Amino acid sequence: MKNILRNNYLKLTEPFIDKQIIKVLTGARRVGKTTILHQISNLIKQKDKNANIIFINKEYFEFRHIKNEEDLYLYVKEKTRKNKKNYVFIDEVQEILNFEIALNQLFAKQYDIWCTGSNARMLSGDLATYLSGRYIEFKISSLSYNEFLEFHNLQNNNDTLLKYIRFGGMPYLINITLEDELVYGYLKSIYNTIILKDVIARYNIRDIDFIERLTEYLSDNLGSYVSSKKITDFLKSQHISLSINTVLNYLQYLTNSFFIHKVQRYDIQGKKRFEINDKYYFEDLGLKHAVIPYQANDIGKVFENLVYKHLKNNGYTLYIGKIKNYEIDFVAQKNNITKYFQVAYLLPDEKVIEREFGNLLKINDNYEKTVISADELIKGNFQGIKHMNIKDFLTNIP
Repeated sequence: MKNILRNNYLKLTEPFIDKQIIKVLTGARRVGKTTILHQISNLIKQKDKNANIIFINKEYFEFRHIKNEEDLYLYVKEKTRKNKKNYVFIDEVQEILNFEIALNQLFAKQYDIWCTGSNARMLSGDLATYLSGRYIEFKISSLSYNEFLEFHNLQNNNDTLLKYIRFGGMPYLINITLEDELVYGYLKSIYNTIILKDVIARYNIRDIDFIERLTEYLSDNLGSYVSSKKITDFLKSQHISLSINTVLNYLQYLTNSFFIHKVQRYDIQGKKRFEINDKYYFEDLGLKHAVIPYQANDIGKVFENLVYKHLKNNGYTLYIGKIKNYEIDFVAQKNNITKYFQVAYLLPDEKVIEREFGNLLKINDNYEKTVISADELIKGNFQGIKHMNIKDFLTNIP
């Protein structure tokens, strides 16, 4: 099986080797967290051949006996070696009951601790209670477009972009021929694992049919405003009756599993966030298309998901912008800098050009503004607003 370095993540994590802080890699299942853990442990071995690596993968049968904090603590103590630096790597740590209590004890005893988790609630609840201020999070995503080009040894062209759109960036796909039947068979198994383990089992959900209907609804309404009322109205049309609170909870469960990501609306003039009518984008377009197959007429919304993922991977906090009655696709904020982005499939005529550039021109500040589309003939700036081809955007750091 091929093992290609995820250099972007190694550059982020390497400075924290031997630092007295717990390192937590979070992200959806199968995005490559385990591989990155192994790559970090290999880096440590290169630096110190005598390093003692204690590696626990909760998805492996031989670690089934580690069920709670006591099991975890005793196993690590058993594998500890005196007069050596001891490194503890725990994959899918949320599978261990009360794991945070054991991590707290091991942290106090100067172990260098690295772990992964596939549920966002782990940080907001479990870890935050016991380890506040003693851990750092690294968010791991499926392959970026640049990584997809590298992993699959492909050129940056329209055919490759379409492959990325249809199949997504799950790293293991480099071991599979990129054909629909093979790829979607694999992606469907990931989807089932996420839904069963990280949603249904974790939250003791009994209404499995509703979760499946909900993911189908989100996939079908990619990039559209979503509210609990809209979903409950849709469910009523399907003769399913659920409370608004239940719908909100289920949306949160899917978000916690990193399967989808919520983006709130933001009033650009009033500098405030709205609490209703969010948009949801998928962690990976391949997983989205494993729920509802790719359709060419969805390309505009798919482009939005691509831009969202690229900006998110590069550390931006994202909002859907609103200025009066006009919408800005993304307000991106990082390090006290704001950037604005409009996304369109093509700009075929003056009416579309006026809409996409015109919305950005209504923003009365000097922050950078960009329109992104698939047009091959980019005319450059328009009244100070940049125009970029989607392939160029996805291969550069914004």
